[in-house]
Amino acid sequence: MKALAKKWMDTSLILRIVCGLIIGTVLALVAPGVGVISLLGTLFVGALKAVAPILVFFLVMGALSRKAAGGGMKTVLIFYVAATIIASLVAVAASFIFPITVTLTDAVVQDSPAGVGEVLTNLLTNAVANPVDALANANYLGILAWACILGVALRFAGEGTKSILDDIAGAVRTAVLWIIQLAPFGILGLVYSSVSSSGLAIFTEYGMLLAVLVGCMLFIALITNPLLAWAAFRKNPYPLVLRTLKDSALTAFFTRSSAANIPVNMTLCEKLGLDKDLYSVSIPLGATINMGGAAVTISVMAMAAAHTVGVSVDLPTAVILCVLAAVSACGASGVAGGSLLLIPIACSLLGIGNDIAMQMVGIGFIVGVIQDSCETALNSSSDVLFTASTEYRAMRKAGLDFKPGKDVRAPEAEDAAA
Repeated sequence: MKALAKKWMDTSLILRIVCGLIIGTVLALVAPGVGVISLLGTLFVGALKAVAPILVFFLVMGALSRKAAGGGMKTVLIFYVAATIIASLVAVAASFIFPITVTLTDAVVQDSPAGVGEVLTNLLTNAVANPVDALANANYLGILAWACILGVALRFAGEGTKSILDDIAGAVRTAVLWIIQLAPFGILGLVYSSVSSSGLAIFTEYGMLLAVLVGCMLFIALITNPLLAWAAFRKNPYPLVLRTLKDSALTAFFTRSSAANIPVNMTLCEKLGLDKDLYSVSIPLGATINMGGAAVTISVMAMAAAHTVGVSVDLPTAVILCVLAAVSACGASGVAGGSLLLIPIACSLLGIGNDIAMQMVGIGFIVGVIQDSCETALNSSSDVLFTASTEYRAMRKAGLDFKPGKDVRAPEAEDAAA
């Protein structure tokens, strides 16, 4: 059994999920209506529903309990936050232009919020709910609010307390990883149920959903992020953008881990001649909070759930959703599929029930074969982009010459630095 378990763990998760997709589809076409197979999907979604509230609570609280970097990181932090919020705005706008609906089990039309007043009332009411009750009932707005409050308060706690909190957060992450290792079986059951009831047409829905997700990420990587970079150093940003995509995004696409791509990004920063004191902090920090791709995923999936159950989202509510998705995305690091597990937070803002939200998480794992790779590529490459943009901005203000995307600084800049 140990040898079998090791072989299972050593096999690529993407490959296992693809196998689950194929087997589930074939079984649905050959022998539809077998309850035991559908049960696999139910158990997988149920496990995610059980662990997601605890995950959000400890991840956010643990992240906020650590003090932020000093003043030298101010510009980089502004870039990270601005880019993540802009990513949410792009995703919500794309969801309005290309509304996507998906097939869900027991999905019923829900009443739309009466307006931004009702949304804010629900948001504030849920935020001050009893924290134990919020965890028990998967009230994600309450979980997020209390995690933020306690996380900031714990900044004044001793290192021993923070270490215990880190250990608990690490244990929850491990539990999530165990569940995700079983995702191929869950995907098999979910695809089997969907194909049995709706036929192969569901793959058209998944393809359209994936097109919106990837399209948003490409727009951010090639349009909005370069605009932010240009605003910083007022030169053509595309040599730098293309360099980060080639040397960072391509690797991150296949590793599917921002943390694993940190050494790649550090090496690229060194080749670009950036200040080590800056990038040695900004790159690891970016792998934690610079989550534009995660913000896209959370926003698009929540909007797809809203379109599916008939919830109308007005403009003020959409703006609130963008901010909430951006804040939630900062807690998505450190866990495979972490952004998917934060979809219920955005859904709860729109009054969408936890059962529907968790089905969207399941669909997220299905499209995640491509979505997660694109998301990681965007997140990781933009860490270098904004770190370089920060330094180029300082050089521009100092009147120094520089060439964005080149391996080393211009000689004038080297002489000035010396």
